[in-house]
Amino acid sequence: MMELNDRQRQIVEMIRGSGLLSINALSSHFGVATQTIRRDINALCEQGVARRVHGGVAPPSNPVNLTFSARRILNEEAKRSIGQCAAARIPDGSTVLLGIGTTVQYVAEALLDKSNLTIVTNNLEVARLLCSGTDHDVHLVGGQLRAEDRDVAGPATLRGFSGFLADFALIGAGGLDAVHGVLDFKHFDAEIGRVLLDHARHTILVADQSKWAKTAKCAVAGWGRFDSFVTDKLPEAGATGSPGVPDDVELIEACSGS
Repeated sequence: MMELNDRQRQIVEMIRGSGLLSINALSSHFGVATQTIRRDINALCEQGVARRVHGGVAPPSNPVNLTFSARRILNEEAKRSIGQCAAARIPDGSTVLLGIGTTVQYVAEALLDKSNLTIVTNNLEVARLLCSGTDHDVHLVGGQLRAEDRDVAGPATLRGFSGFLADFALIGAGGLDAVHGVLDFKHFDAEIGRVLLDHARHTILVADQSKWAKTAKCAVAGWGRFDSFVTDKLPEAGATGSPGVPDDVELIEACSGS
């Protein structure tokens, strides 16, 4: 995956908020030539995080089908803060289950600073990160390769996680629902989340605020299955999909000092 520059990352966030932006408006906003903006847009479309329209750029038409590499860019700074905040709560020497998703990758990135962890994962990007000379004991469970999702899944994956009893499980989300809790887009992704919940003493949900707007169809678990929820920000009270996080779930807003 090609690394995006700061302006390209800002364009991604701007089109997520505005829906559609013209090349001329972006050229004026950044103070660069329209040819430069066109090159930026070409790079973003190649990564799958933007879509060309006449005279401008828009979000991808089907964000649910974005590859792992494309999804990793979305809300990047929020995900990195969430990852750092969640990792700070894991003591050295712990056994940790890390599931699928891009936010979990940022948790793994922050866990590089920890010592003597036992980490079990089906997330290939997590495994790649943990090759970086740490003293962690890393177990990569088996399963069927899902290249676009950068992970493995299937019955062997469920059996692999079931062989451990961990101190912590860190679980991402495809979507969040005020009533039904944590959702995901694929049946096997939801099953993996439930197995992680069943095999850890303490469960931590990591998800940024955009997940409240996602209409994922597969139920993972209700709010009562999670001990902690690390997020960047909750939706405003009364907003569509506003949070129904119960009082007995420890709510941690990343970078808030809580």
